[in-house]
Parts: sequence; C-alpha cells; structure tokens
Amino acid sequence: MPIASSAFEVVSLDRWNARVGDLAERYRAGRPFPHIRLQGLLTEEALAIAVAEFPKLDDPAWISYKHYNENKVGLTRLDTFPAGIRHIVEELNAPAFVGWLEKLTGIDGLISDPMLDGGGMHQSGRGGFLNVHADFTAHHHHRDWRRRVNLIVYLNQGWREEWGGAIELWERDMKRCAAKMLPEANNALIFNTDETSYHGFADPLRCPEGVTRKSIALYYYTPEAAGSHAPRSTDYRARPGDGAARRSLIWLDKKAVDAYSRVKSALGLSDDFAGKVLGKLSRRK
Repeated sequence: MPIASSAFEVVSLDRWNARVGDLAERYRAGRPFPHIRLQGLLTEEALAIAVAEFPKLDDPAWISYKHYNENKVGLTRLDTFPAGIRHIVEELNAPAFVGWLEKLTGIDGLISDPMLDGGGMHQSGRGGFLNVHADFTAHHHHRDWRRRVNLIVYLNQGWREEWGGAIELWERDMKRCAAKMLPEANNALIFNTDETSYHGFADPLRCPEGVTRKSIALYYYTPEAAGSHAPRSTDYRARPGDGAARRSLIWLDKKAVDAYSRVKSALGLSDDFAGKVLGKLSRRK
C-alpha cells in the first residue's frame, strides 16, 4: 500500500538535538577527517519501511555504475522512489534536519540537494565494490555549490563481517586505513567531504548470491561565490598493496570519469544516460 508522506516519523530530532553538543565534539575529533557513526539514526518504523520498499537488484529502473573503479547500481530520481523511501529522503533533506547537521558539523549555510546528484539509493551484489576515492567537490548542475557533507544510511539486516563491504576511511597520504564501519542496518555515517576525504570499499563483496549491500546516500552543499573554488571530479586512489598494473588502471579510469563529469556539467546530462551506456557495455563484456 502507498504510504502517506506524513504517516510516520523518520528521525526523532528531539532525541538527536538533546545530544548534539557531545556528538559535535566527537564529530570534530574524528580521524582521519571529521566524521561520526550514528547507530539508530532512523526510527524503527522508518527503517522497516525502507528495508521493505528497497527495490530488488534486478529492477530495470536502476542506473548502472560499472567501470574499473566501481561496480554498483543507483537511483537518483526522487519521483521514481517508493513512497516511504521518498518520504525518508525528503525529511533528511528538510530544513529541520539540515539545521541539526549544521550544529553537528559546525558548517553553517548547508543546503540539501533535491536532484540527488550522485546520491539516492545505492546497491551492490556479490562482487560489487567501490574503490577508495574522494568525492567530486561541486554539484554538476550548480557549479557554485560546494560539496561539504556526506550522509550514508545503511539498510543491511544480518550483515556478516566475513562478507566484507565495510566502508573504510583512509589517511590523506593513502598509507593506511584509519577507520572502518560495517554497513549494518540503521548505522549511519556522516563525514566532511573535501579533496582528501578518501573512503570506499575496494575489496569485492563476498556476500551470498541474492544478498546485497543497500544504502541511502545524501550530500549537502554550501553556496560559494563564483570562482572561489576549482571543481574537481571524483579522485580514485590506489591502496598501498596495489600493483603497478592496477594503479595504472585506477588512474586511467579516473581520467575517463573526469572527462564524463565535464561533459555531464557542460551539457546538463543526467546519470541515466551514462547508466544506460555503462549497462550495455557491462552486459556486452
């Protein structure tokens, strides 16, 4: 049954506002860059609805993000989301929650992204991965929006450590992983986004067939004066144990992604277009 937009509470803001002072101290102290893991960000009802509504991996609506540096699918068009998940995203993008994020992160003037550029629902099956990277630094369709904060909410009940998929946070010199977190249901990771906030899950998932790694990702920005920063596309990086051939392929694919990002911004393309191309190439391969 469709769920009315006001039928359930998504986040208990009174609870999180009461703790925001202590949480902000933990956030600022996070290493290798400001971050925090929150257990139970969503209400139990919101979590249950998100898990129940999350589209299956074989749903034709998914956009394919499959190239050398990642193997996942995503959905960014909010109007195509199941009603309950759409309500969750709208509440996490609403002024009340964004205001709480400002208190948590210490970043004033945050704005949410109704276009969900690069965000939305993400899903990876067995063999899926996302190489370590720092995210693109400006919105592709609002180049004066500087990306500042990531929020990832995981929806994986019964996830096992041996399946992999923990998100890793790496030092800016890429010499070691400084923190990691399993993608367990209702764990949320919030972190500052800048040119050296390296993160990812580079080892292919070892979950059983039919089990997937599911998440909702939202990105928050601050409007900046034109020319105040130089936008940069996603910066994928090799890990210390990667050989010369893998390092070269990571770099070459990064350059291809950069070229696509420039075309996407210049022509106003959506990820649907690239997803269709990548999906065809993946099936052909």
